[in-house]
Amino acid sequence: MNTAPDIPLLIRSENSASERRVSPSWTITHLKDRLEPITGIPAICQLLSLKIGSQAPMPITAQSEDATQLAHWPLQAYAEIQVTDTRPPSARTNYTDVSAVPKYEMPPADYAARTDSVLAWKRTHHLGRFDPAAPAIQQRRLSASYRDAETRGIRVGVRCRLLPAEEDARGGEVGFVGEVPGIPAGGGKGAWVGVRLDEPTGRNDGVVGGERYFECKAGCGVFVRPERVEVGEFPVVEDFGVEGEEEDEEF
Repeated sequence: MNTAPDIPLLIRSENSASERRVSPSWTITHLKDRLEPITGIPAICQLLSLKIGSQAPMPITAQSEDATQLAHWPLQAYAEIQVTDTRPPSARTNYTDVSAVPKYEMPPADYAARTDSVLAWKRTHHLGRFDPAAPAIQQRRLSASYRDAETRGIRVGVRCRLLPAEEDARGGEVGFVGEVPGIPAGGGKGAWVGVRLDEPTGRNDGVVGGERYFECKAGCGVFVRPERVEVGEFPVVEDFGVEGEEEDEEF
């Protein structure tokens, strides 16, 4: 007795897609049992259809699925078998949501002890913070931020506006120039400019990390780098409008 050769088919479901070899001699029930671990859909909840090229899908179903072989359908190489889950959405397992999956985080000490990590590579090649010149480079950057503020004429009490003017025309008065240790991840080093805005479109009231750097009304305070500040005799805005957009490097 000759047995029909297996046929490569594309199996698709809501959460999976793969190529599988299927025998025309299999029954529908046997196929569904084989598809359950592939798709995650219980066999009794599967609705199968066969799609060949641009033709309309053909349902794969029979009164007696235990006795009906797949040879009853025109299986062709790389045709698609679509597996639909008949359960209500609330009863299905969401395999794409990984928010509840425990994530492994390597302890910093274990990562630092590895010899095959990016950290080890930087250490070996004296890059980043492992560069002997890194402290001097960092100090030059910090000094440059203060020189930038001085060159731009930024000092406490002068009128200013935030740049770029065509995108962020908020005006105000400089209330502080200096470091702001309360900015997270060491970002407070170097010169920051605290601006007392004319409009309540800021992020704070002159307080960062529990430390007050200048006085202003709630929502009228913002801290930006010197390159975001232009000094000039800009008029005070009295007609409060829509809140400005939050910018990077702004606190």
